[in-house]
Amino acid sequence: MNKIIERCTEQVIEIYERFDASHDYDHILRVMKNAEDIARVMPDADMTVVRLAVLLHDIDDPKYKEAGSVSALELLDAAGAEDGLATKVLETIKSVSFNGGNEEEIVSIEGAIVRDADRLDAIGAIGIARTFAFGGARGRKLYDADEIARTQMSEDEYRSKNTASVTHFYEKLLLLKDLMVTEEGKRLAKERHDFMVSFLDQLNAEIGAAK
Repeated sequence: MNKIIERCTEQVIEIYERFDASHDYDHILRVMKNAEDIARVMPDADMTVVRLAVLLHDIDDPKYKEAGSVSALELLDAAGAEDGLATKVLETIKSVSFNGGNEEEIVSIEGAIVRDADRLDAIGAIGIARTFAFGGARGRKLYDADEIARTQMSEDEYRSKNTASVTHFYEKLLLLKDLMVTEEGKRLAKERHDFMVSFLDQLNAEIGAAK
């Protein structure tokens, strides 16, 4: 293993294990596998950049950032990454977030791979589990039949409203299939998307039966 990747891995494991189950180190491992699967058909990708970006992509997430917590740049510096590599990794990470639909433009193969890899872990069976894990950690309602999903919002609006977990499917997760960038990401997303649709159909039937 690349020494810089090895050092970053050692540093991030403890950090991510302090996050809730929706963004823990297991999430990183799944995204890494997704990224490697996508990259197999994209041989021009710099896998050092891809792997470092995956390892560090949630370190600066505003949902988990606390005063005094270490940044992705600081972790790269501590691992011995040169400025050029660190810049590429941070640019790749910047392109990953959904931000309420206000996403950054993809500027590299690596950015496309990591974005799609992360989004694959947000949908399908694991995406459903992660949504309710995050909602439970934040005290969110399972569902709110009166809540209207937003179709347009700023990043601040997206992050600040404590919507019900089911609403999150309509504001983000069901949109991701059509926002995939790579051909492999699009292919892998379809089955996961269809599973979410089936889950929501069943859930809505059960919710309706309870009214």
